[in-house]
Amino acid sequence: MGRPLLEVADIFRRYGEAYRQQHDGSLSMAQRRVMTAIEVCRTAALGGHLERCDTCDYERPCYDSCANRHCPKCQSLARAAWVEKRTAEVLPTHYFHVVFSVPEQIASIAYQNKKVLYDILFRAVAETLTTIAADPKHLGAEIGFFAVLHSWGQTLVFHPHLHCVVPGGGISLDGTRWISCRPRFFLPVRVLSRLFRRLFLTYLEEAFDSGELRFFSSLAALQDPLAFSQHLDAVRNVDWVVYAKPPFAGPQQVVNYVGRYTHRVAISNNRIIDIEDGEVKFIWRDYRHNNQQKTMTLSADQFIGRFLLHVLPSGFHRIRYYGFLANPHRQEKLEQCRQLLGMTPTRESSSDPATLEDYRDRYEKLTGRSLRECPVCHRGHMIPVANLPGANSSPVIEDTS
Repeated sequence: MGRPLLEVADIFRRYGEAYRQQHDGSLSMAQRRVMTAIEVCRTAALGGHLERCDTCDYERPCYDSCANRHCPKCQSLARAAWVEKRTAEVLPTHYFHVVFSVPEQIASIAYQNKKVLYDILFRAVAETLTTIAADPKHLGAEIGFFAVLHSWGQTLVFHPHLHCVVPGGGISLDGTRWISCRPRFFLPVRVLSRLFRRLFLTYLEEAFDSGELRFFSSLAALQDPLAFSQHLDAVRNVDWVVYAKPPFAGPQQVVNYVGRYTHRVAISNNRIIDIEDGEVKFIWRDYRHNNQQKTMTLSADQFIGRFLLHVLPSGFHRIRYYGFLANPHRQEKLEQCRQLLGMTPTRESSSDPATLEDYRDRYEKLTGRSLRECPVCHRGHMIPVANLPGANSSPVIEDTS
């Protein structure tokens, strides 16, 4: 895929200052930081170096990246490195993709209380999956999985949900064998949905009672306990969406597929098709109508506002690991899984610290695509010949967590 002709950065550079002036009182520091990072990413403002082809003498400036996790241009290397780590952890079993969503009434609270509600979402989902999987009536095993937070729909509306990738089985509760689920059935989604709803509402009410929630603007009335309780009444007895997608075809498909989800941002640059006359036109897929590709046009103000809906709280981890994939005991538990599945024991890696690689070498090793090849002659390699100092006196703060 070639480089997109238009980028989110172009929208911010052209219309961002007007947006800042128009919404000065409501923009958070995190949102301002994201806007600035995307605007200056790979520009002279951040500096870089001059490269020259060692065969045809073609020259080009290569400017530094902002490394912000919301930037559409800065995810390839992070995604490739993450996939490399997960590849070594894939087990020889089928995998399932389970999605947990919250109703609109909850999403409105989540936008005004992102960190609290996102934490509750992770907690409720993790407890739901581990509880139902451990129940002997269903699987009777300790499972492992990771969950990825997305907060957007195809049209950039606020729609928080978790994508969970789960091996189709787990360690028996006595630790002596691997228990596989049925080939095309993981856990009953109706049972998952009901427990998820109960746990989420329980933790949400606890957060309200302890004063962790804040309400303003159209939700200001929810500060009253009775109004808050009545607001939740609308979702207590409706089905919450838990969707189990068909299982992956094999372990390698898990890695390739999930790599597209983990470091995704609200919209990729290749979906943007026009930014003229104060409007932004972009492609979206209508999943409710046979995945049809459609075009949406928003004012630049609307587009920027929707993009910024999805800025994460500073330091918030949007990928989390549970069960036998939880960080404290992952290697020990994975080795147990491999033994129970009859896999060859893994060879321990050297304890020597790894040599610091140039990012271009690491990118080529992980993706198979060279950043050094000359784009003109395609024979030579681009060699750094001079540094290009940045124009900004204050560097952009990285946000890569």
